Amino acid sequence: MKLKSKLMTLTAAATILLSSGTVAFAETTLETVKARGHVRCQVGPPSPGYYNLDAAGNWYGLDVSICRSVAAAIFGDPTKLEIQSVSSQARFTALANGDSDLLSRTATWTMSRDTQLGIDFLQPNFYDGQGFTVRKDSGITSALQLKGAKVCVTSGTTTELNLTDFSRQNSLSISNVTFDDYNVRDDTYLNGGCDAVTGDKSSMAGNIASFPTPADHMILPETLSKEPLAPAVRHGDNQWADIVRWTVYALINAEELGVTQANVDDMLANSKNPNILRMLGAEGNLHEGLGLEKSWAYNIIKAEGNYGEIYEKYMGGGEQGIGIDRAGSLNALWTDGGLMYAPPMR
Repeated sequence: MKLKSKLMTLTAAATILLSSGTVAFAETTLETVKARGHVRCQVGPPSPGYYNLDAAGNWYGLDVSICRSVAAAIFGDPTKLEIQSVSSQARFTALANGDSDLLSRTATWTMSRDTQLGIDFLQPNFYDGQGFTVRKDSGITSALQLKGAKVCVTSGTTTELNLTDFSRQNSLSISNVTFDDYNVRDDTYLNGGCDAVTGDKSSMAGNIASFPTPADHMILPETLSKEPLAPAVRHGDNQWADIVRWTVYALINAEELGVTQANVDDMLANSKNPNILRMLGAEGNLHEGLGLEKSWAYNIIKAEGNYGEIYEKYMGGGEQGIGIDRAGSLNALWTDGGLMYAPPMR
């Protein structure tokens, strides 16, 4: 009788715990976002090409387009969005604790971040690598000539660790001069406080373009690291991860299939390609697994274009671009020798 009583008590306690857990985690991220009426998407302090502010205070850039695309997929409206500018030191905590629904910024996908911070990285939207910027009149033509140099670097980033590793591996005794804000970092370099500045090469190209005399500076040829820059979400909500992941895949597939912002309506109405019709929701039920409307991918492309269009606009030669040629790079489509590859939408 006592044993039976104890078993009943344990069962009741387990039921209560399970019930309370179900209540605590019943609402998915998608449900929370829909109830709120917009997506909270995290970027960093303004950075050319990725996330920047126009004269009217509106955010634009490659990573901002990922945010807008997710909003378009869910609401059919890319403006149903709150852009949060968060420091490098606080970015992952803000995502993990629920302050942000999505991180879309120049964050490198690494093993420790992916497995220890309570977040999941998804499909990279830009493949980069770390390098050094120096003054042309310094006489430095190789990173291996930086022995004993002072190098400006942003703190709380993989860049800082990569710099330390590079210095140690090559016995260069480089002194890291760290900054929380990349603007202060660059100002210190321009005012002679550092011999070089280090960061992702794409970011440095954009930063050099904003220097008073860009032609006085150059990026050294060496690439220190692999920097797959990818959006990230909180760990544990597979549906939300699928939504963000397949948003990026839809942009890549659209480019491969030749679907653009300008022709997407014609493709929806007249295409004979089953792959295009499935992607745009004219056939099949791909939307059901995401919990979205049939037009989710159509809405993305109609709002933002395909990956190639977004790249050209913000990273390439577009009016707001920073002039990084995509041809022959890792960011080209796989059909052109790059790494931009998306699973089929079927």
